Amino acid sequence: MDRYQPLNCDLYDYVEIACMHGYRLKVELVDGQTFEGKPLTTRTAPSKEEFLQFADGIEDVRLDQLAAITPLDEGASFGRVELGNSFCAT
Repeated sequence: MDRYQPLNCDLYDYVEIACMHGYRLKVELVDGQTFEGKPLTTRTAPSKEEFLQFADGIEDVRLDQLAAITPLDEGASFGRVELGNSFCAT
């Protein structure tokens, strides 16, 4: 996999909000795959790569592999957010 690129800090907030509120998400990955899942938390590996952890046995997703997230819960505090190509300067 390519060198990790941290997610833009403003967009990282949407990931945290989704975890805090327990929103079920439609997740779009940069490779075109999509799935639905409930995010639990983020974690940082010793290599400094950041991952989004999901319930239901869904494999952790490295944050720079997220293209977009869309909450599926009615009344969610945000809509579809495009994350791909939105990285912090390193």
